Amino acid sequence: MTNAGMSPIVEAKVLNPFNIKEFVVSKRIVLDVRVRNKRDWLYDIKVQTTRHPAFTNRVLYYWADTYSSQMSRGDIFTQLRPVISIILTRFPVFSQIPKVHVVFELRARENPKIVMTNQAQFHFLQLAESIKQQLNSLEGIRPDFLDWLNFFAFGGEKSEVEMAALTHDNPLIQEAYAELQRFYGDHETRERMRDLRRFIVDYELGINASKEEAMAQGMASGKADSIIFMLTHRYGFVPQDVQKVLLSITDIARLDALMALVYDSKSMDEFVSSL
Repeated sequence: MTNAGMSPIVEAKVLNPFNIKEFVVSKRIVLDVRVRNKRDWLYDIKVQTTRHPAFTNRVLYYWADTYSSQMSRGDIFTQLRPVISIILTRFPVFSQIPKVHVVFELRARENPKIVMTNQAQFHFLQLAESIKQQLNSLEGIRPDFLDWLNFFAFGGEKSEVEMAALTHDNPLIQEAYAELQRFYGDHETRERMRDLRRFIVDYELGINASKEEAMAQGMASGKADSIIFMLTHRYGFVPQDVQKVLLSITDIARLDALMALVYDSKSMDEFVSSL
């Protein structure tokens, strides 16, 4: 938070304590922790390991749920305290912004210097592989924040000597690393972590396959629509059964051949005979 010019959190309470082993074995893809600081500000902290088509919508929904949960019947709106969402991801959420720390606030479009309210902030920490390799050369990152980023990005990869050098002047990271070592020292937990990593890989492969299939279907549908448009322009109409056949074709090469046939055919019947 200090990297974004905010005061550091010096005291906080976890509102929904969790068991990390239960999280690992559950194979969920989101870890959600809610924290309240001594000023009663709420922090919704998420760790997202895999992409999801509606990820940013879900972030906004949970922010709204956390914010509205402060109100009870008879309360007044001035009692509402800010809710800050902090989202750590293993992938770039906003690839057009090549930064580790991306902050969103409610600002005026006409004059971004004017902030509507301090009640809502969204902090995305994008620890993608492409960014991980450039951490030490990125600009605009405070040294203490860089230490934490290195811990989050490489805590499970660096040797004890490397981590000792990293945590030498930061007792909080020393404590976090010691806890991480205890975590990895448990054989059952290591096996669960391997299962979780396999699950994540399979999940990502499924998402990518679905995207490729959707792109192919969209391209085929677009070509079929173009053929129907060209036939309508040339012959004045396209029978419904012919449209249905064209829209059912998913072979791009065949659709390309039919598109060329539109120009070569001398009648609708001649074109239909080639379907």
